[in-house]
Order: sequence, then C-alpha cells, then structure tokens
Amino acid sequence: MGNINLLVPGQCLLTQASKTKNADKVQLEFAEVLSVGNSNSITARLNRSDVRFKTRARRAWETVMMKDAAEDFGINLGDDAGWELQSNGKDILPLNILNPQIEGQFIRLQILETQEGDANSGLITDWMRDNVDTAAKRRGADGDFITKNGKHIFSKSRIVFCKEGENPNHVFITEVDSVAATATTSKSLNITDEVGV
Repeated sequence: MGNINLLVPGQCLLTQASKTKNADKVQLEFAEVLSVGNSNSITARLNRSDVRFKTRARRAWETVMMKDAAEDFGINLGDDAGWELQSNGKDILPLNILNPQIEGQFIRLQILETQEGDANSGLITDWMRDNVDTAAKRRGADGDFITKNGKHIFSKSRIVFCKEGENPNHVFITEVDSVAATATTSKSLNITDEVGV
C-alpha cells in the first residue's frame, strides 16, 4: 500500500478507481511526484514550510475496461469492493497501489508540454482552448501565465510503460518569456478583446 503524501520522485501510485457512465469501465487515477529543475534551490529550501512551495503529485487519468484492469492489477473492482459514494455523487474505490506494474513493466506518468503550432500541439484539446484561464500553465496557482513567444503553454499528463530504473521522456518547454513580456502580452490581448479586433 502506498500513500500519496509519502511519494518520492521515481514512484508512481495508482490512487483510485472511479465508476463511469459505462458499467463496464472505470477511470483509474495515477499520481507521481516529479523531480524537475534544481532540487538544491535555495528559494525552495528556505520556503519548505510554505505549502505553496511543496512538491505536489501530478496526476493522470485513464478510462479502462473494468475486467481488464482487475485482471492486470489483481484487484477487485466489483460492486462488493468497498466503493465509497462521494459528496459529488461519484463512486470511488481507494486503491493506493505503489509502483503498479503490468507484465513486469512499471506504469509511470509522462508530462508533455505543448503550445499551438509545435510538434505536440495535437495534444491540446478543445476544452483546453476554451478554458485557457484554468488549463494554461501559470507561475503558481493564481500567477501570471507562462508563455513562449507570446503563446500559452499547456501541460498534458499521460501514463506510459517504463522498465525498472527507467524514467519517462518528459517534454518541457524551456526558454519561456519573461514575466514582463507575459504581462505585456496579456495586456495586449485584453485590449484586443475590449476593442473587438
């Protein structure tokens, strides 16, 4: 059994299953803490008691056939498995399986950052385009948007197979615009919206 609060980089947790509208399928939630950037950051070290600086687990969801997931993970996903009805009306089954595997291959999270016009731009969904305020990457929860060449950056997480000791090939957009450039771009966009051009 795993615990999301005790995850360290390199570990993945199959946190829970959620029932879906299709009685034959469930949605599995996976979580992983990524070690990105400088782990020796003085800012992070001197703010370690500030929850805004805590490393949070990234998550990915996969909708799967209940029968296949039960077989591959050796778990009971039937109605007698201890499903819990949440206040939002969802049926959730806590699993907390640390480092899940299928046929000897580990399941890990892969992060792919993209923006309109790049090689991975097909990962940008209509929902992301329609919900830029919540879907685009920001500097902190309520911070400025992080952009490159004035374009928003979107992050997509998915699950992939990895051999033991291997890490997924993440794609992170680097050399982003400065905060001042981002603020100018945002102001320009607001003016354009107001004028209607």
